[in-house]
Amino acid sequence: MIRLRDRNLPAPDVAELPPPIRLRSMLGPGVILLGLSIGSGEFILWPRLTAEWGFALFWAAMVGVTIQFFLNMEIERYTLATGESAVTGFFRLGRLFGPVFLVCAILPWIWPGWATGAAEILSWEIGGSPRVFAVVGLIACGLVLSLGPVVYRTVESIQLVLVSVIFLLLLVLVCFVVRWDSIRAMLDGLGNFGNVPADIDMPMLLGALAFAGAGGTANLAQSNYIKDKGYGMGKWIGRITSPLTGQDEAVSDVGYVFEPTPENLARWRVWWRRANIEHGLSFYLLCALSLALFCLVTHALLGDGAQVPEGLGFVQMQAEQLEQRFGPGTAHLLLWTGIIVLLTTEVGILDAVTRVASDVIKDSFLRDRDDWTNSRIYFLVLWGIIVCGVVILISSAEWSQPMVLIVTSASLNAVVMFLYSGLLLWLGMTSFHGPLRPSPLRIGALCVSFAFFGYFSYITILDRIANWTG
Repeated sequence: MIRLRDRNLPAPDVAELPPPIRLRSMLGPGVILLGLSIGSGEFILWPRLTAEWGFALFWAAMVGVTIQFFLNMEIERYTLATGESAVTGFFRLGRLFGPVFLVCAILPWIWPGWATGAAEILSWEIGGSPRVFAVVGLIACGLVLSLGPVVYRTVESIQLVLVSVIFLLLLVLVCFVVRWDSIRAMLDGLGNFGNVPADIDMPMLLGALAFAGAGGTANLAQSNYIKDKGYGMGKWIGRITSPLTGQDEAVSDVGYVFEPTPENLARWRVWWRRANIEHGLSFYLLCALSLALFCLVTHALLGDGAQVPEGLGFVQMQAEQLEQRFGPGTAHLLLWTGIIVLLTTEVGILDAVTRVASDVIKDSFLRDRDDWTNSRIYFLVLWGIIVCGVVILISSAEWSQPMVLIVTSASLNAVVMFLYSGLLLWLGMTSFHGPLRPSPLRIGALCVSFAFFGYFSYITILDRIANWTG
């Protein structure tokens, strides 16, 4: 039923699959990824593309969100069945994947574009230095993650509150500005499937495709969230706690499998159904809705083919349009929504990336060192990433520009998604048999993801080479 290779890690022990918890109690992991999604593609990249091209590329946004739903559920499948993270599963496929995913986890995410974006918008509102605000914002995000006794509970509570606030503010903006012609244009864009303008900025499009959802290795943190929430076999794995305010829990990096008894298989079917429902509602539906609403607001304010300035200037253009039409209050509403969105995303990204990197470091390099607990590794990696972000911000004026940082991070993460789409397919096909094996639909979705991100990564690389040599 479950066959895990053990050449790189000890074989998991056998334990009982816990009874499913109520669907309402499962709420949380999908909302955390939703919070990551809103500040990545939904608020920045897709509205900017909408300002330049209208809804000509909206079909690609919906494809990206749909692909990420299937990717996330295959990540969940492995952790529900074993209690291990998907990254640990990749390491079972081959020792090489440990160092590879350490690079994949850290390199695309050390660029602090979200804290920098929030800082730039804050400087529009109150004056001051965006670079100083960005450094302070990064450190504040680190303190938030360091001071909560159980890190998952801290992140879940923050994201539940802030995502609710963001949707409330967004719906107010939609009621003020969106017209039926923008909605019709969006529906027409869905029918424009496969069309990509010839002179589009390919790195931005690639990044937007990756960030139509959480994006990159942030999706892999779904494993860690459902472990800490107690889904399936993750119930038997300890949680990451704060070394300052929390109490250590015994955390195992090697998981547990369950015997394929009729009772366990019946429980598995309920777990899998409820996990799909939870993620479908709290991530997929709300992610697609928020993406559509942000793009509708941009289209209603700026129309098609706007002359968009560099960086986050298009956000400022929207605020100016709101102020002209409805007064300064609505402009401030948009800008403060943006600040909340971007800071929420920075907190989520720091947590998600640190979790993935910590798994890699523990499994690859410190598996036999009991003194190096998951919690200790987590907080060292967290503050290491923050220090790298601060160094980037103070080292160069160009690299303190939020759009440059976000596009760099997004395009690198798209290449990472191409890689782990193939690995998830390999992992699912070799680890599971019978009722636990991915269905033909899920296998097809992983193949589409592998081809989709592989194709766009390839043409983006060709585009960059042509620019450098031409």
